[in-house]
Amino acid sequence: MDSPNSQPLNFPTTSRAHLRPLGVSIDDSLFTETKNTQKRKLSQKRKTLLSGSFSIGGHLSPWPRYISDQTILHNRKPCSDDYRKRAGSLQQPLGTTKPRYLEQLENYLRKELLLLDLSTDSAQELRLQPYREIFEFFIEDFKTYKPLLSSIKNAYEVMLAHQREKIRALEPLKAKLITVNENCNERILAMRAEERDEISMLKKEKMNLLKLIDKKNEEKISLQTEVTKLRKNLAEEYLHYLSERDARKILIADLNELRYQREDMSLAQSPGVWGEDPVKLTVALKMARQDLTRTQMELNTMKANFGDVVPRRDFEMQEKTLKELQEQLESLRDDYEEVRKEHEMLLQLHMSTLKERDQFYSELQEIQRTSTPRPDWSKCEDMVAGGRDRWHMLAEGKNSDQLVDVLLEEIGEGLLREKDFFPGLGYGESIPPFLRFDGIVENKKPTKKEVVKLLKDAWKERITEEQKEKFPDFFFSFLERHFGPGDAMAWAYTIFEYIKLFHTNEVMSQFYAVLMGKRKESVYIKQKQTIAQLLKEMTNVDSQNEGLLTMEQLSTVLKSTFPLKKDERIQELMEAGGWHPSSSNADLLDYRLLFMEDEEGQSVPFVQKLWEQYVVEKDEYLNELKQELGLELNEEVTLPKVREALMNIDPNLDKQTLNHYLRQAFQLPMTEMPEEGEEREEGIVTQLQTALEQLQMSDIRRMGPREQEPAS
Repeated sequence: MDSPNSQPLNFPTTSRAHLRPLGVSIDDSLFTETKNTQKRKLSQKRKTLLSGSFSIGGHLSPWPRYISDQTILHNRKPCSDDYRKRAGSLQQPLGTTKPRYLEQLENYLRKELLLLDLSTDSAQELRLQPYREIFEFFIEDFKTYKPLLSSIKNAYEVMLAHQREKIRALEPLKAKLITVNENCNERILAMRAEERDEISMLKKEKMNLLKLIDKKNEEKISLQTEVTKLRKNLAEEYLHYLSERDARKILIADLNELRYQREDMSLAQSPGVWGEDPVKLTVALKMARQDLTRTQMELNTMKANFGDVVPRRDFEMQEKTLKELQEQLESLRDDYEEVRKEHEMLLQLHMSTLKERDQFYSELQEIQRTSTPRPDWSKCEDMVAGGRDRWHMLAEGKNSDQLVDVLLEEIGEGLLREKDFFPGLGYGESIPPFLRFDGIVENKKPTKKEVVKLLKDAWKERITEEQKEKFPDFFFSFLERHFGPGDAMAWAYTIFEYIKLFHTNEVMSQFYAVLMGKRKESVYIKQKQTIAQLLKEMTNVDSQNEGLLTMEQLSTVLKSTFPLKKDERIQELMEAGGWHPSSSNADLLDYRLLFMEDEEGQSVPFVQKLWEQYVVEKDEYLNELKQELGLELNEEVTLPKVREALMNIDPNLDKQTLNHYLRQAFQLPMTEMPEEGEEREEGIVTQLQTALEQLQMSDIRRMGPREQEPAS
């Protein structure tokens, strides 16, 4: 193994030009010339530096290996056990000095470091250059370790170059960071403006809460007054029992004193006591004194532990009294809370009654101003088939507008029966597919019952099939299957005229709306499913299967089936089912009668009220959507804006239902529905009126309650 004592020194050819500061670009020819010049200067430095570092034989001076490493590198620890053994086996002579070569290297390093200009940006790289030159000297002088030392140096050089490139790549991010900082500042200012608005709202809420706190504080003060009174009574009772305890202790002490005096007198009168053994008496006296000492210690301990303890009987009595008072307090609190809630409900009812009164009064004044004399509908008794009885049945519970519809239907039915043929409407594009015919079509003249039965059969078949074809095409195919291709067109014209005429008949009017595209068939199907589900829930509650429910059970079933309905609408359904405010909750109701239909398909008032509430709730839902969008009907609206508005008014909408509503509003096929966040969402636009009309035709309903705004 080579060492500085056995190998001649070779001068390194490296120079400080091997490391250039970051960002400095030098021409190749200039760099080569500078490099050669620096090599010559470095060689001259090495000659000057090493001129006195050779020994007599031409080698490095043999500086002892056991000299402490702290001479050159401070705080360096030995690297191996062999090093420690050799360092321990050699004695360090006093007064050993460094080799001249080492001293010159250190002097050279200090001199170079002092000459550096550390005020520039590349000061750290310039500071590294003298250490690189010293390391090059060692690489050239130690031939055996030159490959290893060169590899170490190259590894550090590669890492330094990598770090320079990384720093150069990160410098352009400064400008981007400044831009991001400005954007963040703008967003912070906007957020602060929003926070100011929110703070103003919170201040209002704070004032309301402070009023509520004052009210609660008053309640607290009253309760604290009562508690103070109870504590005062308890303290008086405690003092009373404490005085009784002290008197009892004094009485016991007096009794014990009398007993001891009696025992002393009995001993003095007994002659046999003085004749006993003195030793025995001494031992007995000693044992008695020990027992007295032990008893006195126990008595002191008992006094220390139980001096302030209340007797258990007194404590239990006071605890019982306190418990009774607490129960009374809780009962009074519950009564107060119940009365407060009833008061708030009465206030709300009073306000709503005042609003209804004002509204009815306004309507009354408007009606009195614009109304015409009420017609005498009894004149129609002789004009309707069936006479007075049938007219009274038709007119029961209907207003003037509805009576006009009934009268028109009766007149129209008579005219339909007089017709033997219908003229064909031709093959125009505006003509529905099931009516496209040119010529004369026979009038089949069915009864209303037959038409209603036929429409119900069509609905049953439509619900059971997969619904691949459009509803008008299905209707004509249904007629062909039931009456044959020859009579299908005649039946199509006949049924169309009937359902167009009878607006008051539920089955006919709903079938007409779906057939003409004014309503989606899913509306009818969902309504039937809701009615079936409600009947199933009532049947499950009827455990005896008697067909009877109490009014309380009916209310519970309605609230569980329709959790989003308000209490007023639940009450409307119960009243439609036969409940009256004067009736008891224990009254029984035959719930099966709520779902009956007459021969012409007319439902009972309960089912009609369900349908009316569905229509009203849909209108309210769409009005909320329109208000949330804040646009006029003739303005255009984008798909993302409608999506956001739907989520705001109905946060419980799931993704599938939300996408279904959006497809209905914008008339998009399922394959063209974009995902949330896609760029092409902004390109899907329609008029607000068109979107609302499409949603009005579809089956839409609220999926959950809207988040309430904080009370101001």
